[in-house]
Amino acid sequence: MSEKPTFDIKDFIKNLTSRPGIYRMLDANGEVLYVGKARNLKKRVSSYFTRANTSVKTQSLLSNVHALEVSITHTENEALLLENNLIKELKPRYNILLRDDKSYPYIYLSSEQDFPRLGIHRGARHGRGQYFGPYPSAGAVHETLNLLQKVFKIRQCEDSFFRNRSRPCLQYQIKRCTAPCVGLTGKASYQNDVRHAVMFLEGKNPQVIDELVNKMERASQELAFEDAAGYRDQITSLRKIQEKQYINSDKGDIDVIACVAHNNVGCVEVFYIRDGRNLGNKSFFPRHPHDADAAMILAAFLPQYYLGRDIPKEIIVNHAIDDNDLLQDVLGENAGHRVAINSRVRGERARWLAMAVTNAEQNIARYLASKANMSQRFIALQEALNLDNLPQRLECFDISHTSGESTVAACVVFDSEGPVKADYRRFNIEGITAGDDYAAMKQALTRRYVRLKEGEGKLPDILFIDGGKGQVKQAEDALEETQVSDVIIIGIAKGRERKPGKEQLYVSQTKRMISLPEDSLALHLIQQIRDEAHRFAITGHRQRRAKTKNTSTLEGIPGIGPRRRRQLLKQFGGLQGIVRAGVEDLAKVNGISMQLARQIYDTFH
Repeated sequence: MSEKPTFDIKDFIKNLTSRPGIYRMLDANGEVLYVGKARNLKKRVSSYFTRANTSVKTQSLLSNVHALEVSITHTENEALLLENNLIKELKPRYNILLRDDKSYPYIYLSSEQDFPRLGIHRGARHGRGQYFGPYPSAGAVHETLNLLQKVFKIRQCEDSFFRNRSRPCLQYQIKRCTAPCVGLTGKASYQNDVRHAVMFLEGKNPQVIDELVNKMERASQELAFEDAAGYRDQITSLRKIQEKQYINSDKGDIDVIACVAHNNVGCVEVFYIRDGRNLGNKSFFPRHPHDADAAMILAAFLPQYYLGRDIPKEIIVNHAIDDNDLLQDVLGENAGHRVAINSRVRGERARWLAMAVTNAEQNIARYLASKANMSQRFIALQEALNLDNLPQRLECFDISHTSGESTVAACVVFDSEGPVKADYRRFNIEGITAGDDYAAMKQALTRRYVRLKEGEGKLPDILFIDGGKGQVKQAEDALEETQVSDVIIIGIAKGRERKPGKEQLYVSQTKRMISLPEDSLALHLIQQIRDEAHRFAITGHRQRRAKTKNTSTLEGIPGIGPRRRRQLLKQFGGLQGIVRAGVEDLAKVNGISMQLARQIYDTFH
């Protein structure tokens, strides 16, 4: 720490109890800077002042501490609960804070009427009926209700409106209700629609679809073609809905939580799995100290988020949690049932977790690419490179191929407001030795800047190349051949450690390598434009490779005879439905094994 506290810390620790509790660190004005819990208050508090090599965050905290207060509890569980309450109430500067603490919406199905209604519900669940959720937002509830209304035509009107109808309302006219209010559908038929809707909300789409397929075939055999068409439309709608989410045959409520930290920004992504059905997700950006990593943010997030709200039986996280057993016990006591927190998962759960991580990474990228942040980065770049003028336009090139096959070069463009996607370009590389990245880079740059010299676009202020001195030399040659000058060329090399934040920049004009601090806004901008060029190049390469290989048809797949082909086409409504389907969806069709489903999927992808 940079200065000693104004109170006698040795005397304070000497007389401190070893019982569990919480401690509060206060500044000179009595404001709470930090709240922490401890299994042993004496050991935990003394560790701050005796431990060597404390982090920057701890040093900063201790330099402002002028007093300490403690509250003793009976158990460590009570300490965790008290810590959570105080953090929410006091919002200390050095604690990681969760800002969103509102109640979440549910879908409510009433059970007291002959013709039940579906609707959105918040707050205490005292009404008789079934509740499905919670959903991450009201928008997610409205989307689901809209889908249900299209497929199953269950009423969503208020009871007062329902009881006073003398003729069908507009919902009947647009085929989103069967008008039970005026007797245009019977109780048995309506209850069957309700049963299907409940099965859908419980994640039992395959069973619903099987029932509807049987009804469609029966109606066709009885020449009731209008009814058959209605069942067909329901099957198609359910298939499209199912394509949007991962469905697991396992029952149970699970929250999947991924935390990612990058460039001093932390994002926590929560996915809600209810009865095996993915109900959507919500993103959180907790306030946290400068050097907090993803595991620290996640550990602070969990108790703040769950204490005081519904807790599922299983929580899947992407980082192991310190005091995991303690947190499980506390959450279990609050929930009234056992709660498991798992970080090592396989199969479908691992797939959900990977999806949550991907979403968190995308949300951080979107946050970092905001316009306000982008302007600050451009200014930082000018200062880092000692430029006379603020750069207005940046370009970055990258090459992508698989063992030299289907080589694609990509160019992305940024200005002070972010990516200029209308100016992105891809180049299919031809006529070079397979795998010659230098030749591919030179060809792409030459084609790009010949077009710019002809007036097709604007020249950049800085040209970034994903690579080191060799790639920069190709850029220099290409610009010399096309007579382009006044463009700063910078190579982005990965550095010896080949880790993000350790990149080395090779500046063509000065022939020297420079490194920027990991927290440099200029480096963050360079990383962002490099990653965007990499993404754009890989996407183009995959598309090009797919065009050359995707020549097989359903009829040419070994193991798919006429009977299985008919079954697939019937279940998915045609070849396009099969192409859109995932491996799990294909394997749910009778006669299609997981191995055969994978073979069908690989044929079209």
